[in-house]
Amino acid sequence: MSKPSISTLGALKASGYQPVSIKEEIRRNLIKKLQAGETTFPGIVGYEDTVIPDVERAILSRHNMLFLGLRGQAKTRMARMMTHLLDEYIPVVAGSEINDDPFEPISKYAREVILHKGDDTPIEWLHRSQRYGEKLATPDVSVADLIGDIDPIKAANLKLSFSDEGVLHYGIIPRSNRCIFVINEIPDLQARIQVSLFNILEEGDIQIRGFKLRMPLDILFVFTANPEDYTNRGSIVTPLKDRIQSQILTHYPKSIETALTITEQEAAIHETQAKKVSVSDLIKRLIEQIAFEARNNEYVDKKSGVSARLSISAYENAWSSAERRGIINKEEKTQIWISDLQGIIPAITGKIELVYEGEQEGPFQVAMNLLDKAIRTQFTTYFPSPDGYKKRRQNSQQPAPENPYKAIQAWFDRGNLLELSVDFTDAFKLQELYKVDGLHALVKKYYKHANDFEAALLMEFVLHGLASYSVISKKAIDGKIEFKDLMGSMINLGPSIEDDEE
Repeated sequence: MSKPSISTLGALKASGYQPVSIKEEIRRNLIKKLQAGETTFPGIVGYEDTVIPDVERAILSRHNMLFLGLRGQAKTRMARMMTHLLDEYIPVVAGSEINDDPFEPISKYAREVILHKGDDTPIEWLHRSQRYGEKLATPDVSVADLIGDIDPIKAANLKLSFSDEGVLHYGIIPRSNRCIFVINEIPDLQARIQVSLFNILEEGDIQIRGFKLRMPLDILFVFTANPEDYTNRGSIVTPLKDRIQSQILTHYPKSIETALTITEQEAAIHETQAKKVSVSDLIKRLIEQIAFEARNNEYVDKKSGVSARLSISAYENAWSSAERRGIINKEEKTQIWISDLQGIIPAITGKIELVYEGEQEGPFQVAMNLLDKAIRTQFTTYFPSPDGYKKRRQNSQQPAPENPYKAIQAWFDRGNLLELSVDFTDAFKLQELYKVDGLHALVKKYYKHANDFEAALLMEFVLHGLASYSVISKKAIDGKIEFKDLMGSMINLGPSIEDDEE
């Protein structure tokens, strides 16, 4: 829709335009979308049955709202997307600092313009993209920043008394009149600053210094907070919480499938990488599994949370690891290998907060452990669990099933060693993997239609999986991953698979 051509108050009156409050406007447009069966928050995945219905109910109730959840749960994004529920354009008095409604002006400037010009008052049209204000709450935010203050320079230039409303400098909240206004991390605001919001939320007006001033602002307020902030860095004062009508709890993806969709949607993969590198579903699931493992790991602070940005950054790093290797080896095409996941460690270490025991372990080692746990968890989705063959069968009348990993372990038990470098060419990696007895046969047994590179990736996955189940040993040092027999690395720490079967 193009911007309306109406440019004066008189023409606006003649058009039959009827102003409504922003909460009524969003409510009306939400109802239209719901009636039409349209998606109200496109691109938001995993909240269809939880958060989005709560937000829709809050909008229908014309509530200010608080998004409460751990970091990386799309709280701010949800707030920003509410602008799509606004009318495309609304009329404002031209030159107004606070988006005055031509029919209900509240600033001295707008009232005087309309008083002197009447129906000739010039009108501007404000697009919905401009009707969004946002402030990150920090301890240094002042009442003047949010509400406003007396401007002595304006008073001097205009030769006005400090008692004149014309000397006021409006803060970010009045300037967001007829807009959606978001305060992120509200607990970080000092308590006395939070108190200054009481009147705005309850009565919808502001008070500046000693002025006898009432400005009934028309704003939809959205606040965001992390639950941990209530006890860690600050808290929302009780009277302010009482004035926020709807508190909406957000959450992390509840399934790998949802997490996969979010990461695919948000990851910024360069077009050159997309042409040169291919990625399997296995790699995608391993990366997502790392985030799930981190959220339940004893070394990671659960109260801090593990952002969805971990998976997104790790996914981007995996592509870059494969691209870098391809460039070094002058390969036109390559795929992301399990060994390339060594390159995602920097994306993990910067995204997790560790408890004391985790700090002692070290962020690098914790990240490596998370990768190993993700491999272990996903391994049984693709292949039988090695644990089932490590336990001695108590019922001697029932023959033990054939161990599919016996030939592989036997190869390592004979003293053989396999070393895979992160920077190996694809062809050389294939050549090395085929050296392991029984490895290719195992993959083909379960995945008959896998091509050479798919089979090779699964072969590599089997080695990492067996290492995660302590069937063989794995050591990663300086870009190299070394696989060898477990007994050669550890002295008699328990029976091998073969011993259990005898």
